[in-house]
Amino acid sequence: MAETDAGIAHATGLFASLCNFAATLSGVAQTRLELLANEVEEEKLRFAQLLLFGSIALFCLAMGSVFLVIFVTILLWDSHRLLVLGGFAVLFFSLGGVAVVMFRARASAGSRLFATSLAELGKDRQQLLP
Repeated sequence: MAETDAGIAHATGLFASLCNFAATLSGVAQTRLELLANEVEEEKLRFAQLLLFGSIALFCLAMGSVFLVIFVTILLWDSHRLLVLGGFAVLFFSLGGVAVVMFRARASAGSRLFATSLAELGKDRQQLLP
């Protein structure tokens, strides 16, 4: 063992190098796992917020649509009530179809859940290669 200026004994040689390498590798792995856990937590919170605000928006828009249809139908009850109800049915089915197409596009696009972790692991691998 070699003595340093601070009076702390350090091991030298191949075994000490392997121990230092293992400690460094363990530290890198721990950092990457912590980053991964943070990304999962952020994605979970983002999904919960999206679900909450989406539910509130869907409820409010549905109630507004129902009251609008009732209002216009009562307003035009004597002259064109069937035309109004048919027009609103076509409008809502069209909007529903657009929403389904957008949902499918978003669902098939995939998630960026582990993008940062994968990028950092790629950087680590590049630095370790000779």
